[in-house]
Amino acid sequence: MGIKCAVVPVTPFQQNCSVFWCEETMKGAIVDAGGDLDRVKQVIERYKVIPEKLLVTHSHLDHASGVAQLAEDLDVPIEGPHPDDQFLIDALPEQAAKYGFPPARSFTPTRWLAHGDKVTVGNVVLDVAHCPGHTPGHVVFIDPATRLAFVGDVLFKGSVGRSDFPRGNHEHLVSSIRDRLFPLGDDITFVSGHGETSTFGFERKCNPYVSDLAVGAG
Repeated sequence: MGIKCAVVPVTPFQQNCSVFWCEETMKGAIVDAGGDLDRVKQVIERYKVIPEKLLVTHSHLDHASGVAQLAEDLDVPIEGPHPDDQFLIDALPEQAAKYGFPPARSFTPTRWLAHGDKVTVGNVVLDVAHCPGHTPGHVVFIDPATRLAFVGDVLFKGSVGRSDFPRGNHEHLVSSIRDRLFPLGDDITFVSGHGETSTFGFERKCNPYVSDLAVGAG
């Protein structure tokens, strides 16, 4: 049993929207539907994915501005983020206008998520890690079987998420990465909200912000 994934860069910010699905059932989820929904729907159709739910790592505009519309179009529930991101969801219409995005609607997730929760997609069970720092309600989705994680804007190849946005916190961000993600295993590959994939092991060794050397560990 495993999952397959297609990454679709969307919005002027080139945010990585991920469409993934359970190989056994073809039931799938869309992670961070930030916009360009026609492109996302084309991927769903191309791979014959049966949409089961939308997942949201955090509520910044480029990750969440298309969530309300896509959930309505596909008639599926929304799971995530953590309730501490409510203020960002409420601000989506204003932020869309400010940054020249198509009109965006706020939404109420069908299910808010907390650290330690499980999310099912087909026969796949994902672990949820609450990883504040970039936003206070940021969550990460991990498939322990496939060793794949969707980390939003917490961690990037060679970098980390910004913590200078409202209610960001650099100490919390470093702790989220070091204490909640790296212990899951060096072999986990992660899809970031922007840019290339990497592994926890590579970042633990080489990332200039959170590597063992950078923080004086090991």
